[in-house]
Formats: sequence, structure tokens, C-alpha cells
Amino acid sequence: MQGQLLAGRYRLADPIGKGGMGRVWRAHDEVLHRAVAIKELTAALYVSESDQAVLLARTRAEARAAARINHSAVVTVHDVLDHDGRPWIVMELVEGRSLADAVKEDGRVEPREAARIGLWVLRALRAAHSAGVLHRDVKPGNVLLARDGRVLLTDFGIAQIDGDTTITRTGEVVGSVDYLAPERVRGADPGPSADLWALGATLYTAVEGRSPFRRTTPLTTMQAVVEEDPAAPVNAGALGPVLAALLRKDPADRPSTAQAEQLLAEAAEGQRPAAAQAYVPTGAVRYEPESATRGAGTGTQTRAVQTAAATPYPPVTAAPVRRKRHRLRTFALVVALAVIVGAGAVVALQQFGTDSATGSGPSTQTPSATATESDGQPGVPAGWQRHNDPAGFTIYLPPGWQRSISIDEDGLTQVDYSPDRGKHLVRVAVDTAPDFTSSYEHMSNLDAQISDLKNYTRLSLKKVLFRDLPGARWEYTWDALAKDPPHYFAAPYRAIDVGFMERDGTEYAIYASSPTADWATTRKDFDWILRSWQEAEAKG
Repeated sequence: MQGQLLAGRYRLADPIGKGGMGRVWRAHDEVLHRAVAIKELTAALYVSESDQAVLLARTRAEARAAARINHSAVVTVHDVLDHDGRPWIVMELVEGRSLADAVKEDGRVEPREAARIGLWVLRALRAAHSAGVLHRDVKPGNVLLARDGRVLLTDFGIAQIDGDTTITRTGEVVGSVDYLAPERVRGADPGPSADLWALGATLYTAVEGRSPFRRTTPLTTMQAVVEEDPAAPVNAGALGPVLAALLRKDPADRPSTAQAEQLLAEAAEGQRPAAAQAYVPTGAVRYEPESATRGAGTGTQTRAVQTAAATPYPPVTAAPVRRKRHRLRTFALVVALAVIVGAGAVVALQQFGTDSATGSGPSTQTPSATATESDGQPGVPAGWQRHNDPAGFTIYLPPGWQRSISIDEDGLTQVDYSPDRGKHLVRVAVDTAPDFTSSYEHMSNLDAQISDLKNYTRLSLKKVLFRDLPGARWEYTWDALAKDPPHYFAAPYRAIDVGFMERDGTEYAIYASSPTADWATTRKDFDWILRSWQEAEAKG
């Protein structure tokens, strides 16, 4: 696709970003002779026609939402064009990096700089809210830091516009779970304060080097968002009380946009905002000596230090921050999610291969665009199809299995194949930045996370070798309930999960599940799938 000309004027150069919905290209406008960024909607290639309509509507809504906002801190949309049956968004090209990349590369951001960044994001949000637009996905990856010092907010892909008919399915909550406000997790309609809460979580990540609520799975992350206070920040400086103000659980307790702007402006100047102190939870007071310079001499004074009364997790130390992005690979989210969000609300995680309104998988998905017959491939049953998956692997499956993406974020891609909306499921996860040193350690952690499922029984969990690489094999059963979203049926289920670490540090996991009554066939097919599975040739 590189070098392709779109709409007779935009020449694609090289990809510069990728997310759950699409890919962003650097391109050249051959009419106006300027560099631009073009967003391609890749997700539309792998979903049903009905879901394509939703994706197209969201993409057009993104362009419409951004076009309504006139502010220097919002990425400008130049054009929307149709190509290959999909809309493409032509945008201002911002030379620089995202705040997420800055945290990953540098460990953390200094408090005053984080406050400056937050101030510009807040101004962008104020302009958006004044135009009747809620962003709904403020996070470090959507904050761009230009080389010339500008800060810009981008990706209004799931924005909500006043007066528009909603294009979000009933009960669906969209966005990245780390940065969803508590009221959104509970299924309530968000207001401007939900964007402010996400800004607070974003700035916490910037100064501490980690997300304030991220846990091992989306389920436990949402539990933390709703029920727990973040660990007291240790690197926030004057920004600390501002974070406490923005991260209040009750939206009515958070500062207004104007108040938050004043607090961030003071923090950007290195001043500890006195008005923000009212939002800091009262805790025990300890006194410790502090060196202070008075005139020409050095003396010692005493300062009172507020400590968190009951911080659920220990504070982060000032040690170098390891790249931190917890893996989300577990079906526990879709089985037990209703316990957390209530009222049937389901988190979409910005992936659109699941019909959250009906509690089922895609109704008429098209197969992977590269599915072909096996052509007598050794070790594969006759008639099975080969899928050259864009996630970087090849897999053989019986005819009729359809592809969807359940996760594509922070280095983790999770691809699902199913012939019947997930009743029988094969899942392949590719994690380029795993949080665990071995697949056995990872599966042991997941085992602990899902052990409270109804009648969960671990059948085996052991270390194995997979093609001479260290790995693990985990088998278990549980009782799926009819009320559990999004695609499980009331029946005893059984699953097997085989994971291994490649020599380059990438972790792969190949998983299959089905009703226990069908397990003999599922287990036999899984052996064929394991034999046929290969990494993409480009990795070799």
C-alpha cells in the first residue's frame, strides 16, 4: 500500500501509528505540496457488514467532531475521503511523539511539564465541550507532543456529539479501561467531568510512569477504577493535589473545567495549588526534618507531611520504570464482566468484533481476507483453510471459521476465530511486551484471577516445551451462565491454553474452548491447529 495515491492527491509514505481501529500513515498532499497524516480504518476489513456500518459511522463522526472544534490544541482535520469502500481521514501531521511514548521511553515526565501538558489538553477539552463534543477517550496515547513544544489532543473516534443519534450500541461502554471514569464503568451517561477524570489518570501516568488503576486484567482494572483509590503519587510534586481533585470518584466532587484550568496553571508554575488541597484525602500526619536555605545560611525546619490513610497499593519508588502494560489475555473479562458494570453494560475495549447489545459475537462476519484452502498441507486435515493473519501468524482451521479482534492495544493483539459466535472458540494472542518472564508464570497469574468463576476447576497447569521453546499448558473447566456476556451459553465449558516465549521476547498463546460435551472433537482439532500454527515468515 506504501506509495499508493488516494483521491488523486494523497501519496501514502510510511505507517507512523497503529491502534485498535486503524493505522495512521504519513502522506504527501500532491496538490498543496504539504505533509499530512492519514488515518486508515483497518478494522473494517475484518468485521460483518452490520459492524462495518457502525465503524464507518464512527469514523465520520470522528471527523465531524474534530471539525467542530476550533482550537490550536486539537489536531486539525483537513479532509475525509472514500477509498476501497472505507472512509479515510486526512489530518494535520504532528511531528513528535505521544505522551505514551514519552513515558515508555523516558520513564516519567517532570511534574511541571506534566502540568503544562495537562493545561493544553484541558484547553482542548474546554473547546470541545463548548462545541458540544465529549472526547471519551483521553489517554496518553491520544496526547501528542510536537517537537516545537505544542501539545495536541487527537483521536475523537468515539466522541459523543450533542444532538447526534448515538452510534454506540445499547449498554456499550467504549474507551480504554484504564482511563474510564467510574460513572462510565457503571454504565451511566458521561458528562464533561468524565473527560476531566481521564485527564487526571493520564497525568498520573505521566508523572508516576504507570497507570493509576491498571491491574492484571480488564476486570480487575475496572474494579480498581470503581472501588479503589490510586496509590499516593510520589513524583507528582505540586501536581499531586490536582490529581487527587481530578480523580474523585463522584463526578459532582471534581472541579469544574475552569477550576481545573486554574489548578493546572499554578502547578505548571511550580506552585502547590491551595484550592486543590481540599480534594486530598485526610490521613495521618507525620513530621520530619527538612533542610531549607534561609539567607546566607542553612537551617533545619519541620514540615508536616500528609500520608495516605489506607492506600491499597504501595507507592511507586523513584527507581527506573520498566515498560509497563499489563497483558489482558483472559476470557474472565467476558464471563464475569456483568458483575462489575451492572445493568448489562459491556466494555468494548475499542474492539468491534463483538455485538455488545445482543450479548453475542458477530452475526455475519466475513472470513479473513487471506483465507485459502490447505492444498494438501502436510499435517492438516483435507479441506481446512489457511489464514495468513495480519497479526503475524498463519493458522489452519476448518471451513467457516470467522475472524475478529478482541484486543489490539499496548503491544498485545488478540485474534479470535469462531464458527458460531464464540460457542466454539480459537484465540491467538501475540504479546510483544509481556509482563511476565515465562508463560508458566503468566498462566499461574491468570489461574488465580479466574478461580472464582462458577465451578472453576483447574485440570492441569504445567511447564512444557513448545517446539524447543519454554512454555506452559493449562487446562480447566467452568460453568458458563446464559447471562454472562458476550457469547457464552449455559453449559459446562472446557478450555486449553498453550503459551510460549519466543527468543526475541514475544509471548504467544494459542487457546481453544468449547462446551464440555464437544470436547473430544475440540481437543482433537486443537492438536491439528498446534501442528499447523506458524509465525509469519517476516519474523524468521
